[in-house]
Amino acid sequence: MLSLAACFYLLFRRSNAIDPDVTSPVRLRRWTAAFFASMTLSHLWYMPTLYPTSAEDILLSYIIGGMLDFMTLIPLAISVLLSMLQDRRRPLWPIFAMLAPCVAGLAVCAINRSDAILPMLYAYYLLFDIGLIIYVVRATRQYGRWLRDNYADLEHKEVWQSFVVLAIILLVFGIYVFEAHVPIIKYITQVNGLILVCYLLWRVETLSDLSITVQDTEESVDFKSPSINLDDYEVSQTIHDKIGPLLQQHCIDTQLYLQHDLTVSQLARAIGTNRFYLSQYFSRQGITYNAYINSLRIDYFMDLYRKAVTARQSVTAQQLATKSGFHSYRTFSNAFKNQIGQTVAAWMKDEGQEKRV
Repeated sequence: MLSLAACFYLLFRRSNAIDPDVTSPVRLRRWTAAFFASMTLSHLWYMPTLYPTSAEDILLSYIIGGMLDFMTLIPLAISVLLSMLQDRRRPLWPIFAMLAPCVAGLAVCAINRSDAILPMLYAYYLLFDIGLIIYVVRATRQYGRWLRDNYADLEHKEVWQSFVVLAIILLVFGIYVFEAHVPIIKYITQVNGLILVCYLLWRVETLSDLSITVQDTEESVDFKSPSINLDDYEVSQTIHDKIGPLLQQHCIDTQLYLQHDLTVSQLARAIGTNRFYLSQYFSRQGITYNAYINSLRIDYFMDLYRKAVTARQSVTAQQLATKSGFHSYRTFSNAFKNQIGQTVAAWMKDEGQEKRV
C-alpha cells in the first residue's frame, strides 16, 4: 500500500511536499513511479506462495515471481538510478539485455519445474551486479566532475548516497529471488522495501531538475559582448588573457559570486562569453568552476569576519557563511578546510587572537 500510494503521489502531485522550492526532474519522477508500481505488483505475483498445495507449487510460484521481478523491478530500479545522473541521457536497453539470461533461465526452470540451474543464474546475477557497480561508479564520477564544472552550489545534487543505497537494494532483491524460502530474507526484504520507498521519495523531491542547464551548456557560440571575437572554436591565448579581467569586472567587483545556484553558463553570459570558453579558462587555471566560486565566497567570509572582529560585533560562522553565498554550513565548512587547511573554528580563533594582539 505504501509503494502504491507513493506511485500515485509522484504521478499526480505537481509540486514537491518535501522541498517546495525544488523542481524535480519529470523523467526521474516517472521512472520512480514506475518502480513503485512494480513493487506493488511484485507483492501480488508472490501471493500464491501464501496458499501452497505442494513443494513443487511453492517452487514454481517463487520462480515465476523471480522471473517477473527480473523483467520489471530490477531494471526499473537501475533506470531510476541512471535517471539521477543528469549530465546526459544514458541508454537503458542494455539493462534489459543483460538481465535477459536471468529471465530466460527462470523461464526454463518454470517449464521444467526444477531449480537445477538456479545456482548458475545466481552466479550470473552476482557478476551482473559487480559489473553494474563498476559502471555506475564511473558514471557517477563523471557526473560529479560535470557538476563541479557547471555549478557553484552542489547541495542535494550529488547522488553518491543514492547509488550506495540502490546497489544494496539490488543485491537484497537478488538474494530474495534465489533464497526467498529463508524466513529471515523475507523480513529483511520487507524492511528494505519500506526504507526504499521513503528514501526515494526524499531523493526525488530534493534533486533539482538540471535539464535546462544541460541544454544551455550545449549552446552554440553566442557572445553578448564585442570584447571577444573569435574566428573559430579554439580558445586562443588572447581570449584566455581577456577572460580574467572580465571576471574581475563582472563577477568579483559586482559580487555576482554571492548569488545562490549560480551556474557557469549564467556567469559566462554575465561576462559576455559562453560556457565553453569559460570552462576552458578554468581548466587552464587547473581549477573547477565550483572551486573558483567557493574561493571567492570564502575570501568574502574571511573579510566579513575580520570586519566583525574589528567592530567587536558578535557573529557566528553560520550567519557569515549564509551571507557569503553558501546554502549549507556543511558545504562551506568542507570547502573552507580544503582551501585554508584548517577548520573554520580554528581559523576564527587564531584570527580573533591576532586582532586582540
